[in-house]
Amino acid sequence: MKIRAEDLDDLALGSVFLATGGGGDPHVPKLLTREALKQFGPVSMVAPNDLADDAFVAAIGNVGAPTVSLELLPSIDEAAIALEAFEKQTGRRLDAVASYEIGGGNSLIPIMAAASRDLPVIDGDGMGRALPEAQMMTYAIKGIPSTPAIACDYDGNITSFTTKGTHVYERHIRSLAMSSGGMITTVEHGMTGAQLKGAVIPGTLSFALALGRCLRENRGVAHDVLAPLQDLFRKSIYGACHLIHTGKVIDKATRIIGGYDIGEATIESFEPQTTALHINIKNEYLLARRGDQVLASVPDLIIITDYETSEPINAERLRYGQRVAVFAVGCPDFYRTPDALSAVSPRHFGFDLDYVPLERE
Repeated sequence: MKIRAEDLDDLALGSVFLATGGGGDPHVPKLLTREALKQFGPVSMVAPNDLADDAFVAAIGNVGAPTVSLELLPSIDEAAIALEAFEKQTGRRLDAVASYEIGGGNSLIPIMAAASRDLPVIDGDGMGRALPEAQMMTYAIKGIPSTPAIACDYDGNITSFTTKGTHVYERHIRSLAMSSGGMITTVEHGMTGAQLKGAVIPGTLSFALALGRCLRENRGVAHDVLAPLQDLFRKSIYGACHLIHTGKVIDKATRIIGGYDIGEATIESFEPQTTALHINIKNEYLLARRGDQVLASVPDLIIITDYETSEPINAERLRYGQRVAVFAVGCPDFYRTPDALSAVSPRHFGFDLDYVPLERE
Protein backbone atom coordinates (compact mmCIF):
# COMPACT_ATOMS: atom_id res chain seq x y z
CA MET A 1 0.00 0.00 0.00
CA LYS A 2 1.13 3.52 -0.80
CA ILE A 3 0.62 6.46 1.54
CA ARG A 4 -0.34 9.52 -0.47
CA ALA A 5 -0.93 13.15 0.38
CA GLU A 6 -4.69 12.62 0.36
CA ASP A 7 -4.36 9.99 3.12
CA LEU A 8 -2.79 12.33 5.65
CA ASP A 9 -5.94 13.93 7.05
CA ASP A 10 -7.34 10.53 8.03
CA LEU A 11 -3.96 9.34 9.30
CA ALA A 12 -3.50 12.42 11.47
CA LEU A 13 -7.03 12.15 12.86
CA GLY A 14 -6.69 8.46 13.70
CA SER A 15 -3.20 8.78 15.15
CA VAL A 16 -4.21 11.65 17.46
CA PHE A 17 -7.02 9.45 18.80
CA LEU A 18 -4.52 6.66 19.53
CA ALA A 19 -1.98 9.12 20.95
CA THR A 20 -3.90 9.48 24.25
CA GLY A 21 -3.16 13.20 24.29
CA GLY A 22 0.55 12.95 23.38
CA GLY A 23 2.72 12.46 20.32
CA GLY A 24 2.79 16.14 19.42
CA ASP A 25 0.24 18.23 17.55
CA PRO A 26 -0.01 16.87 13.99
CA HIS A 27 -0.91 20.08 12.15
CA VAL A 28 2.54 21.29 11.08
CA PRO A 29 4.02 17.77 10.58
CA LYS A 30 1.01 17.01 8.37
CA LEU A 31 1.65 20.09 6.21
CA LEU A 32 5.35 19.21 5.92
CA THR A 33 4.65 15.55 5.14
CA ARG A 34 2.14 16.58 2.47
CA GLU A 35 4.79 18.75 0.84
CA ALA A 36 7.33 15.92 1.05
CA LEU A 37 4.91 13.50 -0.63
CA LYS A 38 4.15 16.02 -3.35
CA GLN A 39 7.86 16.60 -3.93
CA PHE A 40 9.18 13.04 -3.67
CA GLY A 41 6.10 10.89 -4.37
CA PRO A 42 4.08 8.44 -2.25
CA VAL A 43 5.66 6.23 0.39
CA SER A 44 5.26 2.45 0.48
CA MET A 45 3.88 0.99 3.71
CA VAL A 46 5.38 -2.42 4.45
CA ALA A 47 3.99 -5.05 6.81
CA PRO A 48 6.67 -6.19 9.29
CA ASN A 49 6.43 -9.81 8.15
CA ASP A 50 7.12 -8.75 4.57
CA LEU A 51 10.48 -7.29 5.53
CA ALA A 52 13.64 -9.35 4.99
CA ASP A 53 15.15 -10.69 8.21
CA ASP A 54 18.50 -9.04 7.41
CA ALA A 55 16.99 -5.66 6.52
CA PHE A 56 18.24 -2.66 8.52
CA VAL A 57 15.55 -0.53 10.17
CA ALA A 58 15.56 2.39 12.62
CA ALA A 59 12.90 4.33 14.50
CA ILE A 60 12.57 8.08 13.97
CA GLY A 61 10.49 10.78 15.62
CA ASN A 62 10.47 13.87 17.81
CA VAL A 63 11.45 13.91 21.48
CA GLY A 64 10.42 16.66 23.90
CA ALA A 65 7.46 18.35 25.55
CA PRO A 66 4.47 18.41 23.12
CA THR A 67 3.56 21.96 24.15
CA VAL A 68 6.82 23.14 22.57
CA SER A 69 5.77 21.68 19.21
CA LEU A 70 3.20 24.46 18.90
CA GLU A 71 6.02 27.02 18.91
CA LEU A 72 9.28 25.30 17.88
CA LEU A 73 8.18 24.15 14.45
CA PRO A 74 9.85 21.22 12.66
CA SER A 75 11.15 21.29 9.09
CA ILE A 76 11.49 18.71 6.34
CA ASP A 77 15.28 19.01 6.58
CA GLU A 78 15.62 17.79 10.19
CA ALA A 79 14.35 14.27 9.47
CA ALA A 80 16.48 13.85 6.35
CA ILE A 81 19.60 15.23 8.09
CA ALA A 82 19.06 12.89 11.05
CA LEU A 83 18.68 9.80 8.83
CA GLU A 84 21.80 10.65 6.85
CA ALA A 85 23.79 11.17 10.04
CA PHE A 86 22.52 7.87 11.47
CA GLU A 87 23.61 5.96 8.36
CA LYS A 88 27.02 7.62 8.54
CA GLN A 89 27.36 6.75 12.24
CA THR A 90 26.37 3.10 11.81
CA GLY A 91 28.04 2.60 8.44
CA ARG A 92 24.87 0.96 7.10
CA ARG A 93 22.18 2.08 4.69
CA LEU A 94 18.63 1.88 6.02
CA ASP A 95 16.09 -0.33 4.25
CA ALA A 96 13.05 1.10 6.06
CA VAL A 97 12.03 3.43 8.88
CA ALA A 98 9.60 2.84 11.73
CA SER A 99 7.65 4.94 14.23
CA TYR A 100 8.34 5.25 17.94
CA GLU A 101 4.66 5.61 18.57
CA ILE A 102 1.41 5.75 16.62
CA GLY A 103 0.73 9.15 18.08
CA GLY A 104 -0.04 12.56 16.58
CA GLY A 105 2.90 14.25 14.89
CA ASN A 106 5.17 11.30 15.59
CA SER A 107 3.11 9.17 13.21
CA LEU A 108 3.86 11.60 10.39
CA ILE A 109 7.59 12.29 10.94
CA PRO A 110 8.63 8.78 9.73
CA ILE A 111 6.56 9.18 6.56
CA MET A 112 8.14 12.55 5.84
CA ALA A 113 11.59 11.07 6.48
CA ALA A 114 10.87 8.03 4.31
CA ALA A 115 9.70 10.21 1.42
CA SER A 116 12.84 12.33 1.53
CA ARG A 117 15.10 9.24 1.34
CA ASP A 118 12.93 7.03 -0.92
CA LEU A 119 12.42 4.44 1.83
CA PRO A 120 9.37 2.41 2.86
CA VAL A 121 7.74 2.93 6.26
CA ILE A 122 6.78 0.04 8.53
CA ASP A 123 3.08 -0.63 9.16
CA GLY A 124 3.54 -0.74 12.91
CA ASP A 125 5.15 1.14 15.76
CA GLY A 126 6.90 0.76 19.10
CA MET A 127 3.98 1.54 21.41
CA GLY A 128 0.55 1.04 19.84
CA ARG A 129 -0.26 4.44 21.40
CA ALA A 130 1.96 7.24 22.76
CA LEU A 131 4.03 7.01 25.95
CA PRO A 132 6.47 9.56 27.39
CA GLU A 133 9.73 7.66 27.91
CA ALA A 134 12.15 5.73 25.67
CA GLN A 135 12.29 2.61 27.88
CA MET A 136 8.53 2.22 27.38
CA MET A 137 8.91 1.31 23.71
CA THR A 138 8.41 -2.28 22.69
CA TYR A 139 11.84 -2.19 21.04
CA ALA A 140 13.52 -1.38 24.36
CA ILE A 141 11.37 -3.84 26.33
CA LYS A 142 12.43 -6.57 23.89
CA GLY A 143 16.08 -5.74 24.53
CA ILE A 144 16.97 -3.91 21.32
CA PRO A 145 19.58 -1.24 22.22
CA SER A 146 18.46 2.33 21.78
CA THR A 147 21.93 3.45 20.76
CA PRO A 148 23.89 4.23 18.69
CA ALA A 149 21.46 7.08 18.13
CA ILE A 150 21.46 10.48 16.46
CA ALA A 151 19.67 13.70 17.47
CA CYS A 152 19.12 16.74 15.26
CA ASP A 153 17.94 20.08 16.68
CA TYR A 154 16.05 22.93 15.02
CA ASP A 155 19.33 24.50 13.81
CA GLY A 156 20.64 21.31 12.19
CA ASN A 157 23.15 20.48 14.94
CA ILE A 158 23.87 16.76 15.23
CA THR A 159 24.57 14.93 18.49
CA SER A 160 25.43 11.24 18.65
CA PHE A 161 24.70 8.94 21.58
CA THR A 162 26.17 5.69 22.80
CA THR A 163 24.88 4.62 26.23
CA LYS A 164 24.88 1.49 28.37
CA GLY A 165 21.11 1.23 28.55
CA THR A 166 17.83 2.83 27.55
CA HIS A 167 17.21 4.41 30.98
CA VAL A 168 20.53 6.26 30.65
CA TYR A 169 19.70 7.19 27.06
CA GLU A 170 16.33 8.57 28.15
CA ARG A 171 18.00 10.91 30.65
CA HIS A 172 20.57 12.12 28.13
CA ILE A 173 18.18 12.59 25.23
CA ARG A 174 15.69 14.43 27.46
CA SER A 175 18.46 16.75 28.70
CA LEU A 176 19.47 17.54 25.12
CA ALA A 177 15.86 18.25 24.17
CA MET A 178 15.52 20.69 27.08
CA SER A 179 18.75 22.47 26.17
CA SER A 180 17.77 22.66 22.49
CA GLY A 181 14.55 24.58 22.86
CA GLY A 182 12.42 21.67 24.06
CA MET A 183 12.13 19.50 20.93
CA ILE A 184 14.56 17.47 18.80
CA THR A 185 14.40 14.81 16.07
CA THR A 186 16.07 11.52 16.88
CA VAL A 187 16.92 8.28 15.06
CA GLU A 188 17.48 5.29 17.31
CA HIS A 189 16.94 1.56 17.82
CA GLY A 190 18.80 0.38 14.75
CA MET A 191 17.63 -3.21 14.27
CA THR A 192 17.33 -6.04 11.80
CA GLY A 193 14.09 -7.05 10.16
CA ALA A 194 14.06 -10.16 12.35
CA GLN A 195 14.40 -8.07 15.52
CA LEU A 196 11.67 -5.71 14.37
CA LYS A 197 9.23 -8.56 13.77
CA GLY A 198 9.66 -9.74 17.35
CA ALA A 199 9.22 -6.29 18.88
CA VAL A 200 6.89 -4.10 16.82
CA ILE A 201 3.17 -3.60 17.41
CA PRO A 202 1.99 -4.55 13.89
CA GLY A 203 -0.64 -2.95 11.71
CA THR A 204 -1.05 0.27 13.66
CA LEU A 205 -0.34 2.67 10.79
CA SER A 206 -3.03 1.12 8.58
CA PHE A 207 -5.36 0.95 11.60
CA ALA A 208 -4.84 4.68 12.27
CA LEU A 209 -5.90 5.33 8.66
CA ALA A 210 -9.04 3.22 9.13
CA LEU A 211 -9.78 4.91 12.46
CA GLY A 212 -9.43 8.36 10.90
CA ARG A 213 -11.85 7.41 8.14
CA CYS A 214 -14.31 6.11 10.75
CA LEU A 215 -14.14 9.36 12.72
CA ARG A 216 -14.54 11.47 9.57
CA GLU A 217 -17.42 9.47 8.12
CA ASN A 218 -19.26 9.34 11.45
CA ARG A 219 -18.41 12.86 12.60
CA GLY A 220 -20.87 13.91 15.29
CA VAL A 221 -21.63 13.82 18.98
CA ALA A 222 -19.74 11.26 21.02
CA HIS A 223 -22.72 9.04 21.84
CA ASP A 224 -23.47 8.62 18.12
CA VAL A 225 -19.86 7.79 17.21
CA LEU A 226 -19.49 5.20 19.98
CA ALA A 227 -21.08 2.26 18.13
CA PRO A 228 -18.97 2.61 14.94
CA LEU A 229 -15.84 2.99 17.07
CA GLN A 230 -16.68 -0.11 19.08
CA ASP A 231 -17.22 -2.11 15.89
CA LEU A 232 -13.81 -1.00 14.58
CA PHE A 233 -11.87 -1.56 17.83
CA ARG A 234 -13.53 -4.91 18.52
CA LYS A 235 -11.86 -6.34 15.41
CA SER A 236 -8.46 -4.83 16.22
CA ILE A 237 -5.53 -5.52 18.55
CA TYR A 238 -7.13 -3.10 21.04
CA GLY A 239 -10.48 -4.77 21.65
CA ALA A 240 -12.42 -2.66 24.13
CA CYS A 241 -13.69 0.88 23.52
CA HIS A 242 -15.81 2.56 26.19
CA LEU A 243 -17.28 6.04 26.57
CA ILE A 244 -16.57 6.73 30.25
CA HIS A 245 -17.42 10.42 30.75
CA THR A 246 -18.91 13.49 29.09
CA GLY A 247 -18.70 17.01 30.44
CA LYS A 248 -16.98 20.39 30.47
CA VAL A 249 -13.34 21.13 31.26
CA ILE A 250 -13.38 23.28 34.41
CA ASP A 251 -9.67 23.18 35.19
CA LYS A 252 -6.46 22.28 33.35
CA ALA A 253 -2.90 23.08 34.33
CA THR A 254 0.39 21.71 33.02
CA ARG A 255 4.03 22.72 33.38
CA ILE A 256 7.14 21.60 31.53
CA ILE A 257 9.07 19.60 34.14
CA GLY A 258 12.15 17.61 33.18
CA GLY A 259 11.27 17.85 29.49
CA TYR A 260 7.70 16.59 29.91
CA ASP A 261 4.31 18.30 30.03
CA ILE A 262 3.04 17.35 33.51
CA GLY A 263 -0.27 18.32 35.10
CA GLU A 264 -3.95 17.55 35.60
CA ALA A 265 -7.34 18.31 34.10
CA THR A 266 -10.77 18.26 35.73
CA ILE A 267 -13.90 17.59 33.70
CA GLU A 268 -17.27 18.39 35.23
CA SER A 269 -19.99 15.92 34.24
CA PHE A 270 -22.98 16.72 32.05
CA GLU A 271 -24.94 14.32 34.24
CA PRO A 272 -26.33 15.76 37.50
CA GLN A 273 -25.13 14.08 40.68
CA THR A 274 -22.10 12.65 38.86
CA THR A 275 -18.69 13.47 40.31
CA ALA A 276 -16.16 15.29 38.12
CA LEU A 277 -13.47 13.27 36.33
CA HIS A 278 -9.79 13.97 37.04
CA ILE A 279 -7.15 13.24 34.38
CA ASN A 280 -3.44 13.00 35.22
CA ILE A 281 -1.10 14.04 32.42
CA LYS A 282 2.55 13.33 31.59
CA ASN A 283 2.60 14.28 27.90
CA GLU A 284 -0.22 11.71 27.62
CA TYR A 285 -3.44 11.13 29.57
CA LEU A 286 -2.35 8.51 32.12
CA LEU A 287 -5.10 8.10 34.71
CA ALA A 288 -8.84 8.81 34.74
CA ARG A 289 -10.50 8.74 38.14
CA ARG A 290 -13.80 9.80 39.59
CA GLY A 291 -13.20 10.40 43.29
CA ASP A 292 -11.41 7.27 44.51
CA GLN A 293 -12.68 5.18 41.58
CA VAL A 294 -10.16 4.58 38.79
CA LEU A 295 -12.01 4.28 35.48
CA ALA A 296 -8.95 3.73 33.27
CA SER A 297 -5.18 3.83 33.60
CA VAL A 298 -1.99 3.49 31.59
CA PRO A 299 -1.15 1.33 29.64
CA ASP A 300 -4.79 1.31 28.46
CA LEU A 301 -5.63 4.32 26.30
CA ILE A 302 -7.49 7.38 27.61
CA ILE A 303 -8.75 9.68 24.86
CA ILE A 304 -10.41 13.08 25.16
CA THR A 305 -12.46 14.31 22.19
CA ASP A 306 -14.61 17.28 21.38
CA TYR A 307 -18.11 16.23 22.44
CA GLU A 308 -19.93 17.63 19.39
CA THR A 309 -17.53 16.41 16.69
CA SER A 310 -15.66 13.52 18.39
CA GLU A 311 -12.40 15.00 17.10
CA PRO A 312 -9.56 13.98 19.48
CA ILE A 313 -7.83 16.69 21.47
CA ASN A 314 -4.09 16.68 22.20
CA ALA A 315 -3.23 17.45 25.83
CA GLU A 316 -1.54 20.70 24.86
CA ARG A 317 -4.77 21.89 23.18
CA LEU A 318 -7.10 20.96 26.04
CA ARG A 319 -8.65 24.18 27.38
CA TYR A 320 -11.01 25.48 30.05
CA GLY A 321 -14.62 25.47 28.91
CA GLN A 322 -14.34 22.80 26.21
CA ARG A 323 -17.24 20.34 26.06
CA VAL A 324 -15.61 16.95 25.79
CA ALA A 325 -16.07 13.18 25.82
CA VAL A 326 -13.61 10.78 27.42
CA PHE A 327 -13.08 7.34 25.87
CA ALA A 328 -11.10 4.40 27.24
CA VAL A 329 -9.57 1.83 24.88
CA GLY A 330 -7.76 -1.42 25.73
CA CYS A 331 -4.03 -1.60 25.09
CA PRO A 332 -2.39 -4.22 22.85
CA ASP A 333 -1.74 -7.52 24.62
CA PHE A 334 2.00 -6.86 24.56
CA TYR A 335 1.57 -4.20 27.25
CA ARG A 336 -0.24 -6.60 29.56
CA THR A 337 2.80 -8.87 29.85
CA PRO A 338 4.96 -8.73 33.01
CA ASP A 339 7.98 -7.38 31.11
CA ALA A 340 5.97 -4.52 29.65
CA LEU A 341 4.13 -3.71 32.87
CA SER A 342 7.47 -3.43 34.64
CA ALA A 343 8.02 -0.31 32.49
CA VAL A 344 4.52 1.13 32.06
CA SER A 345 2.35 0.21 35.06
CA PRO A 346 0.63 3.03 36.97
CA ARG A 347 3.13 2.61 39.81
CA HIS A 348 5.95 3.51 37.41
CA PHE A 349 4.34 6.95 37.10
CA GLY A 350 3.98 7.39 40.84
CA PHE A 351 0.37 6.26 41.26
CA ASP A 352 -0.25 4.01 44.27
CA LEU A 353 -2.32 1.43 42.42
CA ASP A 354 -1.98 -1.66 40.29
CA TYR A 355 -3.04 -1.89 36.68
CA VAL A 356 -6.54 -3.28 36.16
CA PRO A 357 -7.23 -4.01 32.47
CA LEU A 358 -10.32 -2.69 30.77
CA GLU A 359 -12.85 -5.41 30.10
CA ARG A 360 -12.67 -6.94 26.67
CA GLU A 361 -15.80 -6.76 24.57
